[in-house]
Amino acid sequence: MAGRPTTIRRYLLNRTLLFSVIGFLLLLVVANQAYQSSVRQSARQVAASVAQTTFNSMYSIMSQGWSRNQLETFLQQLEQGNREQGFHIGLYRGELVSERFGAIEQRQPDEPLLAAAASGDISALDLGERLRYLYPLKARADCLACHSNAAVGDTLGVITVEQDLSGQLSMANRNLLYYLLWLSPLPLLFAFWAVRRVSLHINDSVLHLSRSIDQVESLSDLSRMGSERQPFRFIEMNSIFGQVEQLADKLRNIAVDKDLLEFEIRLLEKFVITSEVVRDWREYVNVLMLDINKVLDIYTMFSIFKVDDELFDLEIFWLHTPTPATRHMMEQAVLARLRGSETPFSHGEFSVHHNVVKHDHDHLLELDERDIELQTKSLLVEAPKIGGIVGIGVQADIVKDKTRVLVLESILSTLLNVVGSVKAIYKYTRDLEYYATRDPLTNLYNQRMLWELLDYELERSRRHDYPVAMLLLDLDNFKSINDGYGHACGDLLLTELAGLLKAQLGTGDVLARYGGDEFVIVLTEAGMARAREAGERILAAVDGFAMDHDGGQIRVTCSVGVGIYPEHAANAKELFMFVDNLMYRAKSQGKNRVCLPGEQDVADIFRNMSEKTLLVNQAIEQRTLLPVFQPILPLQNGAPVAVEVLSRIRLADDSLMNAGEFIEIAESMGKVHLLDYIVMEKAFAQVRETGFDGLVFINLSPRAVLVGDFLMRVRTLVADYGIDPGRVVFEITERDTIKSMTLLEQFVRALKDAGFLLAIDDFGSGFSSFHYLKHLPIDFVKIEGEFIANMSHDSRDLAFVSSITQLAKQLGVKTVAEYVENAEVLAMVRATGIDHAQGYHVGRPHPQLSTWLHMAAL
Repeated sequence: MAGRPTTIRRYLLNRTLLFSVIGFLLLLVVANQAYQSSVRQSARQVAASVAQTTFNSMYSIMSQGWSRNQLETFLQQLEQGNREQGFHIGLYRGELVSERFGAIEQRQPDEPLLAAAASGDISALDLGERLRYLYPLKARADCLACHSNAAVGDTLGVITVEQDLSGQLSMANRNLLYYLLWLSPLPLLFAFWAVRRVSLHINDSVLHLSRSIDQVESLSDLSRMGSERQPFRFIEMNSIFGQVEQLADKLRNIAVDKDLLEFEIRLLEKFVITSEVVRDWREYVNVLMLDINKVLDIYTMFSIFKVDDELFDLEIFWLHTPTPATRHMMEQAVLARLRGSETPFSHGEFSVHHNVVKHDHDHLLELDERDIELQTKSLLVEAPKIGGIVGIGVQADIVKDKTRVLVLESILSTLLNVVGSVKAIYKYTRDLEYYATRDPLTNLYNQRMLWELLDYELERSRRHDYPVAMLLLDLDNFKSINDGYGHACGDLLLTELAGLLKAQLGTGDVLARYGGDEFVIVLTEAGMARAREAGERILAAVDGFAMDHDGGQIRVTCSVGVGIYPEHAANAKELFMFVDNLMYRAKSQGKNRVCLPGEQDVADIFRNMSEKTLLVNQAIEQRTLLPVFQPILPLQNGAPVAVEVLSRIRLADDSLMNAGEFIEIAESMGKVHLLDYIVMEKAFAQVRETGFDGLVFINLSPRAVLVGDFLMRVRTLVADYGIDPGRVVFEITERDTIKSMTLLEQFVRALKDAGFLLAIDDFGSGFSSFHYLKHLPIDFVKIEGEFIANMSHDSRDLAFVSSITQLAKQLGVKTVAEYVENAEVLAMVRATGIDHAQGYHVGRPHPQLSTWLHMAAL
């Protein structure tokens, strides 16, 4: 982090003083250590000399023979003779001498003394301010005459010399500090002189550079910069000034006049895209033309929008109302430019629309061919077929100033991007909103929108006390049509049937495609009588329907279940399950019929629903829930293999019940999280047992947000089974959305902070998917399977899938394609750039994870 600014001179002085003080202290410490080491070394030499002298004196006396009195007198003289000189000399009599001549009074030997006596080695002990020198007395051959009990080399005793060094060390420190303090001003004086000289040279260089910059008032002044410069003293300053001169040269080539810059800035300030701009984009372009004309005279602008492969939407904007001849001439000039040999519009058809900003029929704009010179910019965007801006143009006078031309081209580029973005966003958001609520094949309401409308209608029913009828229609034997005639034929049949069903209903009724060949009809303010009449009418219309195909006709029948709210259910999900049971009852009774609920039917259906509720309870309590694994194939090199964990219930006959038959029951019971715990635990156990090291996708209902210990339980599970949280991907769906986005965001971010990955399931089936993508830290997007399954024969689905894929890539999110049912769809998924594929063509769900381990090895 940068400190407060200062001058170079002050900086150098501060650093010089700091380093001088640090150097002085380091020198003091080093010199002090050297002085002390010298004093101690000298003391060792003195102690060695004293010990040797003492031994020589003892040996001289002993060789003449001495008595105990003489020995004691000698020892006393040793004690007293050197005490004043800071020495203490002692003699320790060894055990061999005491054994031969008897013990004498002496100090109790300590451990170092005994060690020296035992080893016979001379040692010097540094005891801080004292030095202790131990000199062992070893027996020689001529000593054995008196010490007959010893052998040559035995230690007869030890001379100890102790010396007090405190006075010498203190004197050495005082002398050292005195001399260093006397010399300390010299480095400071030299440093101050050097800093002053450096500062003068730097100030001269900076002053010269500042004067040169102050003289620059226009572009022409840049060429004179540095013409009078003399070489500076420092190479670095010469280099800096040289860089400044190079910068001036570059500025001369790229700088523009201030007036032009202000002109461009004022114009660019108008380019702000808001939701109102997107909604009323034509009005926005009109206002934009008025603002541009305040700084630049323009007559017209045009934009081209790609509708499909062969159709382009050309919008021409006029500042004033043109004459018919001018209008036609401009239109032909634009089309001629667009259909040139180097453009992609040679064979396309154009739908031309003219827009006028200022309608003034009294003063029409009239131009001749020489006036129509288009200063244009073009851009071809690799956009999906639902739309994309490909060009925009501004007609204006061409100026000779190259710099001004560059500025104008910059403005045109910005216009191109802004107007293009506005119209593309307008088209894109309109389509997204439409597809978020509609089934892309039939254009009916989709499943997500059905639930929202149904909840709304039931709420109105409760407030105003009127019944609501629901009809569930399922085509009979529709699979045989797909298998026999192909999916394209089946899709066409569904599309035509959707129009037929819509024609049988009133304006206030709701018709939705629930999925596959199932349709749901909601009749507002309708009791059983109206529901029966609608069901019979629909049954007759479908029965009389025929679709021509390859010279023949395809016919189909349907089975219909009917239920009334609140007579047969207390909420939307119970009502749907009720009519679903009746629809299957209609099929079991022979198909091609409407099944109306009788009293016994109502009892049977509620009993069946109760049995399923009991079955779910038993599955949770007895842990008969099973995970099954469906592979997710990576389509990009280096991507990890993955599996999705799905839930099944093992029945008494060893068959498996699909999750679709019990998930909604578990959610209505508030026990879906218990189901999740069991399935996750069993799935993680297989992951550990098989050694699977890929990603594990797990469906997560937003209801888990409401379970306080969910995150703790999940973290405990991955820890118990040794699974890296970064390999677990939780899929968020809109099956039961949470009203509080803040609560959901906090929960998801807690999962993310714990290391788990996140995916949006069925992306594109509801508008909340985009809301999730905007606000949540998403790692994967699983694209709605219906878009994937139909993309091979429906250009709208292909365009929508491509748009989602490009959006995900821009956000750094990986994509997964669901419902990959055949090789053709897989090839298109791969070509679109999707990262992973999932579906029956890749692999069906299997209860053994080991089945898919071979994919991980590939």
